[in-house]
Amino acid sequence: MSTPAHEHWTDLTIRRPDDVRTITGGRVSLSWQAEKRAHHVDRLMNRTLPSDFPDPVERGDAGDVLAVLALSESMRRDLTARRAGDIREALLLGATWTEIAAAIDATPDEARAVLRDWTERQHRLHQREVERGRPLGSDEDRHAAVLALIELADDEPRAADA
Repeated sequence: MSTPAHEHWTDLTIRRPDDVRTITGGRVSLSWQAEKRAHHVDRLMNRTLPSDFPDPVERGDAGDVLAVLALSESMRRDLTARRAGDIREALLLGATWTEIAAAIDATPDEARAVLRDWTERQHRLHQREVERGRPLGSDEDRHAAVLALIELADDEPRAADA
């Protein structure tokens, strides 16, 4: 891929999770982050090659380790931020709480708590922002729909017509 945004990202030095931003200041896709992290990991792995290795290689340094740490933290944050939305999506597509709990190595009640916390925060965001003329977050209908998903029994899939 060769776009100005990707070229900017490829050339960007990462030392902190907050450095992970696009040319316009937005979020960087997880695939781009993983690609950049893999490049730094490869350079670090080259440090284990013998000094007389016949092919030219780039050997990693402290900057590579710092980039790996910062990218790992950025990716962790992004994945955590998406977790509740992914749980909601799984329920909407017919997964059960038992299946979701297994997928995230938690109990069904722990998985419900993730979604409940998220929907409450989204609902409070909507209540604050609607006063400012910005309809962000979850309105009453969406909030109620997510609460209904939370009430499903552990092995009860969402009704197909819901």
